[in-house]
Amino acid sequence: MTHAQQIGWIAGIMVAAMAGQVRLAAAQEPAPDAEPAPAATIQDNMDVALEYTLTVEGTVVDTTQDRGPFHYIHGQGQLIPGLERELTGLHVGDAKEVTIPPEDGYGLVDPAAFVEVPKEQLPQEVTPTVGLILRGVNPDGKNFRAKINEVKDKSIVLDLNHPLAGKTLNFHVKVTNISPPATPGQ
Repeated sequence: MTHAQQIGWIAGIMVAAMAGQVRLAAAQEPAPDAEPAPAATIQDNMDVALEYTLTVEGTVVDTTQDRGPFHYIHGQGQLIPGLERELTGLHVGDAKEVTIPPEDGYGLVDPAAFVEVPKEQLPQEVTPTVGLILRGVNPDGKNFRAKINEVKDKSIVLDLNHPLAGKTLNFHVKVTNISPPATPGQ
């Protein structure tokens, strides 16, 4: 085989090899008229990760900044109803400003959630003052949180409402991940 023939043979192998690579790469690309794969959408039972900042009356009351994304399963009641409804249909990377009225957040302030109790029911080391937060266990064994709303001579008035009841909630959210729910055993 002459030198020219060797160069031609090597060139032919290189062209064939390059053609194979080009064909392989082209096979991995979608056809120009093919529909792109649908992006994951927040819908019931999807595992959702999001970053958020919650402000109430201009004050930040909660944020995922410096904590990492918050995870929840959509449609399982793990979020307040108004926020969950506003997140439905969003995609990874979507950001949104959401205002949630009290009725769709932590509810309105319930007058029946104000309870008067005798001072002697407080632990001895507690000096009752308006605004003091108390934690305890109710007769059903459930933990509760109460704020002293009023101090009287022989009793105190506790507010058992959620601290954000009656408040308009302003969320800035950004969806960071959406995935199908984990199957049992994973």
